Amino acid sequence: MNTADVFVIGLDDGNLRTLEQIPDAERFRFHQLLGIEETQEGEIPIEDLLHKAQEALKGFDGEISAVVGYWDFPVTALVPMLCEQFGLPSADLEAVVKCEHKYWSRIEQSKVIDEIPKFGIVDLDGEARLPEGMTYPVWLKPVKSFSSELAFHVHDDAEFEAATEQIREGVGRVGKPFEFVLDRVELPPEIAAIGGQACLAEETLTGVQAATEGYVYRGQVTVNGALDSINYPDTPCFLRHQYPSQLPPEIVARMTDISERVISQMGLDNSTFSIEFFCEPDTGRVSVLEINARHSQSHADMFYAVDGVPNHHCMVRLGLGLDPRLPKGQGRYDIAAKCYYRRFSDAIVTRIPTAAEIERIQNDIPGVTIEVVPRAGTRLSDMPAQDSYSYELADIFIGADNEADLAAKYDRCVEALHFEFDEQG
Repeated sequence: MNTADVFVIGLDDGNLRTLEQIPDAERFRFHQLLGIEETQEGEIPIEDLLHKAQEALKGFDGEISAVVGYWDFPVTALVPMLCEQFGLPSADLEAVVKCEHKYWSRIEQSKVIDEIPKFGIVDLDGEARLPEGMTYPVWLKPVKSFSSELAFHVHDDAEFEAATEQIREGVGRVGKPFEFVLDRVELPPEIAAIGGQACLAEETLTGVQAATEGYVYRGQVTVNGALDSINYPDTPCFLRHQYPSQLPPEIVARMTDISERVISQMGLDNSTFSIEFFCEPDTGRVSVLEINARHSQSHADMFYAVDGVPNHHCMVRLGLGLDPRLPKGQGRYDIAAKCYYRRFSDAIVTRIPTAAEIERIQNDIPGVTIEVVPRAGTRLSDMPAQDSYSYELADIFIGADNEADLAAKYDRCVEALHFEFDEQG
């Protein structure tokens, strides 16, 4: 069987190792198309990135089998644009943009489900005010952002004004290149009027957070699984994502039904997806927080640990135009999680755990893999892609027998990780 050349936008070493765990991995040669720093850090010169990727593909001496990606914007937009040009299977760009423009996405969701919060646009050019009919507390966020960048939970007019000022100053980093993509799509008048550098207000959802992941193949929506998103107490910051969900089966079934309806409404096809929810197990209420026209690379190791195949398998198969069906329950562990060890105040990192210390912890605690995020000498507030309230110190992947075992392993890791900080610097 011939080897297939698969180009992965923003391919990094960690995800290359994960891709090498998919079934029949020996059949594929994975090529990096653009570096991760180019696509996920700092300014986003999307027109230059598109041109650079086009030239790299044109210069390839061989058959291009697929172009795929697992990162957020601009990768989510570059994949369909490049696939269209080179005649490769992919989602339609308009469907991707419908998912990713938060206001357009809410409008489309409202056509098929009731499980969404009140929402409206905040005028950043004139006198910013809470949209009519909405009450505090609300979330303010750009219509396009990622990693909870510039997302603020506001409770009164003073917090509202402070948040809108920060959004006004920072919205262009992602919003301006996003408008390059919007210009390539036929927009409804209400979306064309606000563009990609607008601010969305949404009333606060309550409950526990969860997510679904799946794919669309030839118009058929399939949900692969449901995951829990557990926050640090009294914060909006993720402590861990865990798979499979420990929520009641009826809640998972409700999320699955909503996922199928909203993804069909978006017109998404030949694509993976993930949808974030708020769930109230006591009342059975399930509400959509956000739709992503991609799977989450941070979930890949969890699917591998539990099901025996990482979710990247679906991305690669869809990129080749093939059915991406996943096995279930064939992994080593019954539950797995990606945990986020965080600090909630700024400081300069003066010491990080050494490679030898990390190796010792991983050897002592079965099923654990640790990746330290900052480098020594880094000011935490200078790190890219952080949420508005905390700073990641380490990502800790854990496979376990049950949720209690998982939590105990996490506590042991945190106790063993030795960071030092200069809070005065």
